[in-house]
Amino acid sequence: MPTFVSVEPANFCQLRCPECPVGMANTEKKPVSRKTMPLPLFRHLLQELSPFVHTVQFYFQGEPLLCNDLPEMIRLARKEGLYTIVSTNAQSLAEERAEALVRAGLNRIIVSMDGLTQATYEAYRKGGDVQKVYAALQHLRQAKTLNHSRIRIELQCLRLRSNQNEWEAFKQHYRDWGADSLTFKTAQLYDYAKGHPLMPSDERYSRYKRQKDGTYRLKRRLSWGCHRLFTGCVMDADGRVLPCCFDKARQHAFGTLTTNTSFRSVWTSDNALRFRRSVLQHRSSVPVCSNCTE
Repeated sequence: MPTFVSVEPANFCQLRCPECPVGMANTEKKPVSRKTMPLPLFRHLLQELSPFVHTVQFYFQGEPLLCNDLPEMIRLARKEGLYTIVSTNAQSLAEERAEALVRAGLNRIIVSMDGLTQATYEAYRKGGDVQKVYAALQHLRQAKTLNHSRIRIELQCLRLRSNQNEWEAFKQHYRDWGADSLTFKTAQLYDYAKGHPLMPSDERYSRYKRQKDGTYRLKRRLSWGCHRLFTGCVMDADGRVLPCCFDKARQHAFGTLTTNTSFRSVWTSDNALRFRRSVLQHRSSVPVCSNCTE
């Protein structure tokens, strides 16, 4: 059984980030089934997994805060003694919402902020407002103080060419804005073989390495096997159990969990065993592994 699980509270988002499947669908105005995870389904998942997992991550592709039941989900997981994490674009993180998350017992919240000005921020977070992120950090800090909470507020910045001149300012001021810690993350890009305008100019801060013929490849060579196949999984808002967060197109579902089925039956399904076998035998030929940093 897994030791951690990521759940997707909502499968939709307000933004149009260019390297996100949900954001790209928003940009192309593709019809998307907007769903939030039913609370009974999450209760069922928790009942089965709480003896085995230590952590629940409340994020995958959609924006978690668009699920009204998120604070209750966190409360239920904390009641089982599990560590809880939320990652958010903070566009919906008003004062009342921040208070609800903190009071629910959330352990850690990751706030994405990929630029300090509106111009650098919306170079990636298209449709977003950077001032809402600044306000959200203050709301979280205030709620943390008033409730004597130990929640960790983590500010996260993708390393992009559009914001590379602001990295030092991030380091100097993240605490002033209300965060406890700062994390820089390399950006996952889809069409990177011939370079990409979002790649930082300094290759040290990119996931990709330029080769002699001018094309790019992933810096990290794929190792044999993958420990995540056996220690964790993702469950999306529809209840589909996926092998990992790199299966963004949801192509390798082990099965679908319902309130009438057991998680163990999905975790050990023929689809699950077949996918694990393919990764163990020929990982380099599995498309979802081609952009993996694990």
